[in-house]
Amino acid sequence: MAEYRIERDSMGEVQVPADAYYGAQTQRAVLNFPVSGLRFGRPFIKALGTIKLAAARANKELGLIDAQIADAIIQAATEVVEGKHDEQFVVDIFQTGSGTSTNMNANELIAGRANEILTGKRGGKSPVHPNDHVNKCQSSNDVIPTAIHVSATELIERETIPAVQRLAESLQKKAEAFDKIVKIGRTHLMDATPIRLGQEFGGFASMIAHGVARLRAVLPHLKELALGGTAVGTGINSHERFPELAIRYISELTGLDFRPAPNYFEALAARDAAVEASGALRTVAISLYNVANNIRWLASGPRCGIAEIRLPELQPGSSIMPGKVNPVIPESVMQVAAQVIGNDATIAFGDAGASNFQLNVMKPVIAYNLLQSAELIARACDLLREKCVDGIEADEARCTEQVERSLAMCTALALEIGYDEAAKIAQEAYRTGKTVREVALNHPLLKDKPERVAQLLDPWRQTLPGIPKKA
Repeated sequence: MAEYRIERDSMGEVQVPADAYYGAQTQRAVLNFPVSGLRFGRPFIKALGTIKLAAARANKELGLIDAQIADAIIQAATEVVEGKHDEQFVVDIFQTGSGTSTNMNANELIAGRANEILTGKRGGKSPVHPNDHVNKCQSSNDVIPTAIHVSATELIERETIPAVQRLAESLQKKAEAFDKIVKIGRTHLMDATPIRLGQEFGGFASMIAHGVARLRAVLPHLKELALGGTAVGTGINSHERFPELAIRYISELTGLDFRPAPNYFEALAARDAAVEASGALRTVAISLYNVANNIRWLASGPRCGIAEIRLPELQPGSSIMPGKVNPVIPESVMQVAAQVIGNDATIAFGDAGASNFQLNVMKPVIAYNLLQSAELIARACDLLREKCVDGIEADEARCTEQVERSLAMCTALALEIGYDEAAKIAQEAYRTGKTVREVALNHPLLKDKPERVAQLLDPWRQTLPGIPKKA
C-alpha cells in the first residue's frame, strides 16, 4: 500500500498520509505549524463532532444537502463524537488564530470518512465535499467559538463543578468532625486568639463552596453560541433557520440548554465569555491554593512545626533524609493552581490583544487553556479530597498545648483590666516563659479573682461571639 496519496485544494496538490481521512488543507497546516506538539483533546474534538453532526441534521431537514450525503456525514460525525478518530486531529494548537485549520481538519476528516462509507474509498471531495457539505451554513469563525462554548460548558458543568462540590462537602465533614477541638488562631503568621479547628475547616469549605457558585454563574453566557454568524456575524451563506435548528440539535445531543447568541457580532469579535469562565476557574484555583497551602502548614513538623493535623502518608519524602514524609498532595494542587493562573493570563491577553474588528484571532490557545484549566481543577479537587482531606486527623493534644502557651490569650483579659495592663501580662509571660494564665493569677488587679480569670481564659468561650458576663 502506498505511503501517501495525493489530495488537492485551491492551492494545488499535496501529499497526504495514505491512512488519513483528512485532506490537503489539514496537511498544509501540519507542515506550517510544527510548533509545540500540543493538540486539542477529547472535550474539544467531541464538541466539533457534535456541531458537525447537528449541522448535517439541520441541513438535511432544510433540504440543503442530499439525504444520502447528509446521512453519511451524520454517521462520520457520530464517530468523531464517540472518539473513534481522535488521532486524526493533527493540527498544532499554535496555528491560524481563527482555528480555520482545525475546522478544516474536522471538515476533511468527516468528508473523507463519509466518502469511505459511500464509495469504499477514503478521503477526497466526492461525493461528499468538506466545504460544500460538511461546512454548509458555517464558517470557522462561528464554528470554533461554538466549539469553545460547547466543550467548556459540558466540561465545567459535568466534571469541574461536581468535583469542586465534592471537595467542599469533604471539607465540611472535617469541619463538623473537628468542631470540639480548640486551637490557636493565627494572623500575620503570629499567634492570635483561639479558634476551633472545625471553624477553620469550615472556612476552607466555604471558600470551595463559593467556587461552585462562581462556576455556575458563568454557564449562561457560555451557553450562548455563535453558530449562524458565519464569517463576520451577518450570517452570510447560512439559511435563516439554520442556527435555530442546529443549536436545537446540539442541545439534544449534549443534554444542555444552548441557545443562539443574542448578538453574533459580539459572539465572533470577542471571547469575553471565555475570559469570564477562566476568571471563575482562576478564583477557584486561588481558593484551592489557599486551602492546600494552609493544610500543609497546619501539618508542618511533625515535631518542630505547627503539627496540629496529620496528613495521610503517601510516599517517602527525601532521597537523603530517611523517614521524611512530605505534603505531596497539597504541593501538587498548588502547582495546578499556578498553571491555571497562568492559563488565565494567556486567555485574558488573547481576548484583549487579538479581538480586532469582527474576529478574535487567538481562539485556539484560548480554547486549549480554558479546557485545560477546567480539567486540571476537576482532577486536583478529587485528588485533594481522596488522598488528603478525607484522611486528615487532628492532634488534639498539640492543639490544646499551643492554646495554653499562646500570648494572645491575654486578649480576653482586656475586658477586665484594659488593653495596657493586658499587654503587660503578655510581655511578662513572653519574657519569663510563663503562660498568660500563670502571670494573670499574680497580677494586682486579678490575683483575687481566680474564677474570673478562669472564665476569661476559657479557650472554648473565646471561640464564641459576645462578651462574657461578670462572674
